Amino acid sequence: MRSFPILAAAVTLALAGAACSSASRGDAPDLILHNGRIITVDSSDRVAEAVAIRGDRIVAVGTNDAVRALAGGTTRQVDLGGRAVTPGLLDAHAHVSGSGARRLFLLNVGFPAVRSIQDVVDSVRARAATLPAGSWIVGRGWDEGKFAERRLPTAADLDAAAPNHPVFLTNTTGHYSVANSAALRLANITRATPDPPNGTIDRGADGAPTGVLKESAKGVVERLIPPLSAEQVADGMRAMARDLSAEGMTGIKDPGISGATFEQYRALAAAGAFPVRVFALFSGGRSMAAAQRLIAERAATTRPYESTGDDHIIAGGVKLFMDGSGGARTAWLHDEWNKDFTGVDSGNRGYPAMDPDTARAMIKAYHAAGMHVSVHAIGDRAIDWVMDSYDEALREQPTKGLRHGIIHANIPSDRAIDLMARLQRDFDAGYPEPSAAFHWWIGDTYASNFGPLRDRRLNPFRTFEAKGVRWANGSDFDVTPFPARYGIWAAVARETLLGSVPGDPFGRDEAVDVRTALKAATIWAAHQFFLEDKIGSIEVGKYADLAVWDRDPYSVPTAELKEMRCLLTVFNGREVYAAPGGPFERATDGAKPS
Repeated sequence: MRSFPILAAAVTLALAGAACSSASRGDAPDLILHNGRIITVDSSDRVAEAVAIRGDRIVAVGTNDAVRALAGGTTRQVDLGGRAVTPGLLDAHAHVSGSGARRLFLLNVGFPAVRSIQDVVDSVRARAATLPAGSWIVGRGWDEGKFAERRLPTAADLDAAAPNHPVFLTNTTGHYSVANSAALRLANITRATPDPPNGTIDRGADGAPTGVLKESAKGVVERLIPPLSAEQVADGMRAMARDLSAEGMTGIKDPGISGATFEQYRALAAAGAFPVRVFALFSGGRSMAAAQRLIAERAATTRPYESTGDDHIIAGGVKLFMDGSGGARTAWLHDEWNKDFTGVDSGNRGYPAMDPDTARAMIKAYHAAGMHVSVHAIGDRAIDWVMDSYDEALREQPTKGLRHGIIHANIPSDRAIDLMARLQRDFDAGYPEPSAAFHWWIGDTYASNFGPLRDRRLNPFRTFEAKGVRWANGSDFDVTPFPARYGIWAAVARETLLGSVPGDPFGRDEAVDVRTALKAATIWAAHQFFLEDKIGSIEVGKYADLAVWDRDPYSVPTAELKEMRCLLTVFNGREVYAAPGGPFERATDGAKPS
């Protein structure tokens, strides 16, 4: 992990001085990108003019003259024409393995394909017309905050479209779904059915189920649905790899996967079909028995602080759930949820996803086994519980360097933020892994549910910065779209998609500048992959994972960050994407995506 000291300036000068002899020895660069703005994201955040690559490594960063002097007879030299280059962008939380297949094979009921409940009904009716009676219709992506009706869909809505098919449509957050009456009957969900532990069956005024099922209640229906096949999952992963490359993205942290999915990643990478680094978190379960099984199976080979293996597909650690969703109002809060922005969802403070004491015991067990842990925690009470659990685990066994994370960390208390700062400083642990794009893609629902006071401290990036807390940005795809440029923009802009809640609900108090936002999608995210010495910045000795853009993120207006277009992506020194019709399109050693 620590084998590539970064002395970029000195090495660049040394290489430049030996340019002729280097070329004659046959170790000249394979590729030089010059006449650009090379945004290094190094410790000085310097901007260079050129970068040289040999094999899978960066061998020089500096001025045009110094770097071009290293060229040999076979070196490919690319004139960037003043365009910007960044490190390959990273996503610290993206469900790529599952979401890729869902995107290909499930009914899309997300924005902008649907903008109303009537659009959902029409989509379901059209799908029903193509399927035999009794076949499942499964979809994903709806968000009541984007519907013209501004309400949840119901079983009655879906019954009108597909009375003879069980229908199950999941919200974009993945934490709540709507089932039609046929699906409810198959699952034996009736007026008399009690809420399952850690879940909610929504009911009308008469006590009858509305069809909306939250958290564990979804599972009562989901277990009846035929799963996607391994072949479909692999097809989705291959498609996602192409699309990630097209967005200048070279690494993801995929949370909550199975051992079988991990092997699929390895097979695709070995076949050259997944030119993206994957830091995998295995599903940690919801019981001590599950934790003990996973520790026995994985602890010995899941120690990224000792080795990240081939640095391509990495057995990284464990994911746990502490609470639910800000969309479903199931995340665990100290105070009651809002609704309709200023209204109060009386009596509802959400709830934990499992017994809190069990969660704490599991965190301690994984920590004691030397495993990196990241825990989903959205509400302030959930975040407090997770941070206190990390603190207790570290006091009992003060192992440094496990880099435990807090996934989403939407509204941390001041006490939790102070604890993050202390644990990061003393133990290299307690890192927020938020999703800045929540402000945007689900921001209309979020702003309504969190309410005027909590909205202002949602994703408190500037407070993190002021208190020395580093964070790693993630999309939570397919909760929000995966392109990392959206998250970079959202961290600066803090705008909702549709502006349905008046008065700029999130404000700019917790916004950061683009340089900080880029760090959260590069070098800070690389830290949570345990790869910060190998990727995340453009420095000598690091892997050549780079992206060329049509505009300079450091100089364009904030609104343009969202519109950035990737022109060329380099992964491990190979050109794996060139924008069709763009200035760098060419046939390249079989690396150009099909």
